[in-house]
Amino acid sequence: MKTHAEAGSLPGHPHASLPGEEGGVIQFHSIPEISIHGFADTQEMKTALETVASDRRMARVHAEVHHGGLDAAIALYSHKPSPNLLIVETRAEGPVIRERLGVLAQACHTGTRLLLIGHVNDVALYRDLLATGVSEYLVAPVTPLALIACISRLYRGSASEPLGRTIAFVGAKGGVGSSTIAHNVASALGRLYGRGVLLADLDHPFGSARLCFGLDENPAVGQALQEAERLDYVLLERVLAKCERHLSVLTAPNRLDEPCDLTEDAFSHMLGVAQRNLPFVVLDLPHVWTSWSRQRLIAADEIVVCAQPDLVGLQNAKNIFCQLTRLRPNDAPPRLILNQVGVPRRSEIAAAKFGAALGTAPSACIPFDAATFSAAGNAGKMIADVAPRSAAAKTIQTLAGMLSGHGPTAARRRLPFGRWLGRR
Repeated sequence: MKTHAEAGSLPGHPHASLPGEEGGVIQFHSIPEISIHGFADTQEMKTALETVASDRRMARVHAEVHHGGLDAAIALYSHKPSPNLLIVETRAEGPVIRERLGVLAQACHTGTRLLLIGHVNDVALYRDLLATGVSEYLVAPVTPLALIACISRLYRGSASEPLGRTIAFVGAKGGVGSSTIAHNVASALGRLYGRGVLLADLDHPFGSARLCFGLDENPAVGQALQEAERLDYVLLERVLAKCERHLSVLTAPNRLDEPCDLTEDAFSHMLGVAQRNLPFVVLDLPHVWTSWSRQRLIAADEIVVCAQPDLVGLQNAKNIFCQLTRLRPNDAPPRLILNQVGVPRRSEIAAAKFGAALGTAPSACIPFDAATFSAAGNAGKMIADVAPRSAAAKTIQTLAGMLSGHGPTAARRRLPFGRWLGRR
């Protein structure tokens, strides 16, 4: 597979943009179930390859990391089948690289792709390697995200588009308003960018999205789970409730007639279908810590932890931050939202101290406004409809811009979602 070569710095060089990066945002494509073997010639690259192998975006990949460069790969595949993708680091110069690649090609299966990582920053060598059949050549040092983006691009289909951005909201404890913020942010994303947004209410027994948007009873999540094996976007659209021009909602059953014990991958296929067809997917997660809820948080592009400025909120938020930072080593830490700030006569932890304990400043502090939030909740409307000039409405719009990955100014220009531009 050949890729274009630009004059100047090569991919992987510190001054080069990452493969798949558009407008400062790395666009990842779904990586299929493939086998990848990595051969590192330095300890730094071995660490990077091990980090790549454990990344959430590589969940379907069977990966192995070996020590040694081209010679180690040649020795292994002389008596063992080669994988779908081979990632090899070499510190050799151009003539030696070409000679050893010829030997490696004889040892590998014809369907194996090669991603070569070298230490020679030479455009002529880059073009020569691509001409000989190397899928990509990156110049060390290479970050784990650069490698993942490159793998993602190598295995995208000819008509594939970037995966939609998944934003997961979870409360540090019950009753902190996480669902209300998730609903309002989902609505703001659709209005701000004019692109399709799916809000998935994943609080299977006690979801509130149906009431918050004034929808008729429709247990959409339950239907989608029952039809998971044959679910595609056409079937998914049939169970979605259309709320606004660019917003659709997947509502929860809100029934207690049977238990809802879910498997770890219960929502994986359904949300994968949504991601491949919509620019934004907002997840409203319940305040639980189960295998499936943890998996949804790990897989999200952005995580928002909502808390009240009290001691219990601080304790729980810190636990969530510690766990997710450990489980997502290549991602930014979760965002912190402090809600219901400034309740009269209530003792609160200052936002600066709360953030310092978590190692991150709050992305937003939403002031206590009982009249506005209760009026919107009881009327089944958004804050922007009830009190568009309120501090809460302005904060939610700013937050939507942060979470979009493009910033609020992108609302006035074309986003890199080609086939989604006309979707409602």
